[in-house]
Amino acid sequence: MSAGHPHRIARRFAELKRAGRAGLVTFVSAGDPDQRTSQALLDGLPGAGADLIELGMPFSDPMADGPAIQASSLRALASGADQHRTLAQVRAFRKRDVDTPVILMGYYNPIYRYGPEAFVRDAAAAGVDGFIVVDLPPEEDRELRPLAEVAGIDFVRLIAPTTGPARRKTLFENASGFVYYISITGITGARGAVIAEVERAVERIRAETPLPVAVGFGIKSPEDAAAIARIADAAVVGSAIVDTVGAKLDARGKATPDLVPATLALVRHLAEGVRGARARDAKKAAS
Repeated sequence: MSAGHPHRIARRFAELKRAGRAGLVTFVSAGDPDQRTSQALLDGLPGAGADLIELGMPFSDPMADGPAIQASSLRALASGADQHRTLAQVRAFRKRDVDTPVILMGYYNPIYRYGPEAFVRDAAAAGVDGFIVVDLPPEEDRELRPLAEVAGIDFVRLIAPTTGPARRKTLFENASGFVYYISITGITGARGAVIAEVERAVERIRAETPLPVAVGFGIKSPEDAAAIARIADAAVVGSAIVDTVGAKLDARGKATPDLVPATLALVRHLAEGVRGARARDAKKAAS
């Protein structure tokens, strides 16, 4: 982690709590659709309203992801994306922004190929704040999690609707940063969540861990994001954002001039939904 700026994730959630609102977590794939455009998107996200950023590590077999994020990962790989370039993007981002948390999200294979020790060292030096490694359960994380802990990089755990009490306890034991609750059973970009079910799940998780709870999967619109923002500490949006990237490519698959403005405009709308959710509820209650 960059010297002098430790614990960005904890700081950001504390700021959100003081402000009385939830946060917006945005996902983009590193290198999609090309390095230059991807860097412009990454650099523009905080100004558009992203409170935390998940940066996808492109992988050829993203098994938990739906068609939109799979396509974004493949576009990134075709443009030459790899772990070294992903970390280079974070380093470039940190020259502009020393406060916004960046969490690398993806699968263990690219980390394993890089070398866990070297990857954690280089990620910390680049200014990475957290890891979400989708296919690395607690029983198999000894090669990575302890190294991340020593380096001050949070290890964020995924909790599904089907995760039972005993399993949640195991997952929470070495979790840090925040808990990522998957609001649906299935892949990213699938059907929307049932809010009442999500609310019950968030209450249950909060009774079991002091970590903030972010909710993702199936959040596609400012209205969806606002609904989640009323009950969780953050709403996570990924597929809707990378769908916008994909829709703004030309016939050759290259970025059009309005790709970055259109994508950041969507993020602004999502942020407006998140930031206004509790304020609107308070106004209604007072009237």
